[in-house]
Amino acid sequence: MSAIRPQHLFPLFADIQTLSGVGPKTAPLIERAMGGRIKDLLLTAPTGAIDRSNRPSIANALAGEIGTFLVTVGSHIAPTNRNRPYKINVYDKTGEMEIIYFKARAPQMEQLFPEGTERLISGKTESFNAQLQMTHPDYVLDPEKADSMPAIEPLYPLTAGLSQKMAGKTVRAAHSVFKTIQETGEWLDRSFVSQQNWTGFQESLKTLHNPSHAVDIKAESPTRRRLAYDELFAKQLAIALVRESTRRAHGREFQHDGHYVQDVLNGAPFKPTNAQSRAFEEIKKDMQSPFRMARLLQGDVGAGKTFVAALAAAYAAEAGVQTALMAPTEILARQHAETLKQMLEPAGLTVQAITGRDKGKARNALNSGLEAGYIDVVVGTHALFQDSMTFKDLGLVIIDEQHRFGVRDRLRLSDKGRSPDLLVMTATPIPRTLALTSYGDLDSVKLDEKPAGRKPIETRILPLQRLDDVIDGIGRQIKDGNQVYWVCPLVEESELVDLTSAEDRHRQLTAIYGDKVGLLHGRMNGQEKEQISNDFKAGRYKVLVATTVIEVGVDAPDATIIVIEHAERFGLAQLHQLRGRVGRSDKQSSCLLLYKGPLSISGKARLEIMRESEDGFLIAEKDWELRGSGDLLGARQSGLPDYAFANLDKHKSLLETAVQDARLLVQNDPELKSPRGKAARDLLFLFEQDYGIALMRAG
Repeated sequence: MSAIRPQHLFPLFADIQTLSGVGPKTAPLIERAMGGRIKDLLLTAPTGAIDRSNRPSIANALAGEIGTFLVTVGSHIAPTNRNRPYKINVYDKTGEMEIIYFKARAPQMEQLFPEGTERLISGKTESFNAQLQMTHPDYVLDPEKADSMPAIEPLYPLTAGLSQKMAGKTVRAAHSVFKTIQETGEWLDRSFVSQQNWTGFQESLKTLHNPSHAVDIKAESPTRRRLAYDELFAKQLAIALVRESTRRAHGREFQHDGHYVQDVLNGAPFKPTNAQSRAFEEIKKDMQSPFRMARLLQGDVGAGKTFVAALAAAYAAEAGVQTALMAPTEILARQHAETLKQMLEPAGLTVQAITGRDKGKARNALNSGLEAGYIDVVVGTHALFQDSMTFKDLGLVIIDEQHRFGVRDRLRLSDKGRSPDLLVMTATPIPRTLALTSYGDLDSVKLDEKPAGRKPIETRILPLQRLDDVIDGIGRQIKDGNQVYWVCPLVEESELVDLTSAEDRHRQLTAIYGDKVGLLHGRMNGQEKEQISNDFKAGRYKVLVATTVIEVGVDAPDATIIVIEHAERFGLAQLHQLRGRVGRSDKQSSCLLLYKGPLSISGKARLEIMRESEDGFLIAEKDWELRGSGDLLGARQSGLPDYAFANLDKHKSLLETAVQDARLLVQNDPELKSPRGKAARDLLFLFEQDYGIALMRAG
């Protein structure tokens, strides 16, 4: 989904090979490091800077620092053996220095350093046998060409074969193209720009890539803050346009008495919590309105999201439409299907799982049932939304564990039905900043209560030296008929990381407790995982040694103990998710966090928070504070967009402003026709958020 790009931006989207000095050999290297279009280079923030304005005399130079020296070239010492270094003696009024080159040829060196001439050289100095040296200087210039060396040299991301000099030269060439295009209008509120003491977008980019001081590229500098705000505003503007498009998109009014919902409530073995009832009422209002529902259901671990989803599916079924629930894994899809069957059977509704394992006649039968409308609720992975899947009338789409998908993915799902309502569920409590960044197009409702009768989980922190005591304690739990999860960070032993592997721990525990110990990890295929999960749930295994694959989806209500090894290596949100595998019945449950000392300050703080709180929303905020946005929920599962300029830890206040600013602009200028709105369209294209414009046009 994209819009037509304005013609005046075309030069910025040209291939980098159109730049002078970029050929077929260097282009792939630059593309790997920074991107393949001219605008990609401009929107690549420097990772640091070298200060070449430091111009000490030779006598005052400090070893290990970068300096720029005006020197006179003395004698050359060419080696007789090519494996020996080529040396050039240079000097100023205060002393001498050696310039060292390896595998150099005399003619080249004599041309670069003619004896008796002055040269401006810049690079890192070292001391060797009390002699100051510079190996392979970064710059060797005739003093008359001093302007060709930047006083502050930005550093860019590199890849094998790409030098800083080449990267910098290419970015400067890209900036030359940028200067030739028509000046973009100001897409930010001018009074806000003035209040922040910011320069314009193009001027800020110029300062970033040609800084007059190293501070100019730091996250706290006005230049970087301006560009960070542009980026945040672009993403929030796209989300605001999606939000507006969704809100005015005509949905279907599902108005009826809710008999199926009552049947589900009557058949449930428990009374819903107030939070569940509140959440369903919000969802029901959305489904009754003439506009499409786009709602996020946040539920803490064990808060009962699936039951709320079942009520929504029952309400949809009474209106004669189908529900599709998408889960991230096959194992979770099948478990959801089983759970929903039990919940929806009292209302006489048909629930089926469709996963990659269903093939041939079985798959054809499921597809036919779906197309004919015999299946009321279908549960599967993202394969549900492939072209081959046809629904009779899809009215409600539910996505579970949606932090693995983005705003654009949500937009694709409506193609399977006539404006189906959308309910997104996550068991990962989301910090406010992440909610604004990834879920800003959705209305949010929280489940912040646990079902009645659930006891608090007792969390204890123990050093790994107490491992034998823990293993003995596990034996007593097995005798009492309880089940245990044992979580390890790795599948196999690694020489690089000193962590106990799941396979190694499984062997050790099997030697003690025999075939009562099962093993589950991510390298197993879907069928193996499901078989082992079912065996554990059925009680055939008393101990399940696993990697974090159990974080989402393995559900065994009789498990009352979870042991997490090397707990200091996990983030708070993940520890909280793992701990939520126990405490799912009225039995007292425990979580043992085993750590290898010494603990870092933040590592200790994380474990202490786990011991003190079971509030997932509080834990999520603390996780953000302790680990920062870059590491939240693990490498690429956070749902956080990639940012070129913005750093959510340092620019959090800018994000809050960008959200309000974007929503206000869309409210006042929904078609972006004002001068600011037209400029904002350029911004959306530059940061590749133009799907917002496409929606606006479609709407």
